[in-house]
Amino acid sequence: MIQVQNLVKTYGDFTAVDDVSFTAEAGRVTGFLGPNGAGKSTTMRVMTGLTPATSGTATVLDTPYEQLTNPGRHVGVLLDASAQHAGRTGREVLSLGALTLGIDRRRVDQMLEVVGLTPKEAGRRVRNYSLGMRQRLGLANALLGDPKVLILDEPANGLDPAGIRWMRDLLGTFAAEGGTVLLSSHLLHEIERIADDIVVIGRGRIVASGTKEELLRPSGCLVRSMDDAALQAALQEAGMDVTVLPSGALQVEAETAAVGQVAAGRGLALIELRGADSQGLEEMFLTLTSDDARQETAA
Repeated sequence: MIQVQNLVKTYGDFTAVDDVSFTAEAGRVTGFLGPNGAGKSTTMRVMTGLTPATSGTATVLDTPYEQLTNPGRHVGVLLDASAQHAGRTGREVLSLGALTLGIDRRRVDQMLEVVGLTPKEAGRRVRNYSLGMRQRLGLANALLGDPKVLILDEPANGLDPAGIRWMRDLLGTFAAEGGTVLLSSHLLHEIERIADDIVVIGRGRIVASGTKEELLRPSGCLVRSMDDAALQAALQEAGMDVTVLPSGALQVEAETAAVGQVAAGRGLALIELRGADSQGLEEMFLTLTSDDARQETAA
């Protein structure tokens, strides 16, 4: 389990993370989403002891990361697949990791097989790896200590479609066996397929969190009438939130029965009244972060 409570990180007058709180539960994959500069990477760096918090707490398995004994045996981390020694071979990178963690060197061969790096590829210098191969090596390193928690920042970058599917299956199995996965990615379609829970951050603050089903559940209803302008006015007078869609239909944050009652009370003939369609993750993400997206690089 990962718990973040009232986390704040400032750099001078700039607040990168502003009172962030959420939990990533064991046995589940939590998608951590936000536009560039929203505070995702800063939050993950605080979780993994790389950046000190200004205030608030971030714990992994009920302990601050920096206080864990031999943390790689408990938490697997991949924040930047390119941050690996370019002059070493993939096998050397993992062998040094095994020595550092104090684990059997046979684990190296096991992890190379798990992530799909062949003996020939494992013998190549990392400088000659593609980004996708570096991602696989980074995941092997994260899994090396047989951790209970994975914290991964954009692990699918550079992977081809088969690699993305492989990663999805790997993380799904890890969570199904009781592990905790916190996954940041710009590939919203993949997050929608793998995540059990979703946390959305914008301008350093949490703008939504919950299960995938809760956040993507249809809201309100769609209605059309013989006089949509009059219907819109009547619904707004009744205190309902109304949005005019490009199709001309009205999206109303209310139950269909309540909308039908308002229309009947005004003598307005309806030609369509139904529950709203379920929104996809991309639509939800863009709606929640449209006012929060920014181009600054401090993430």
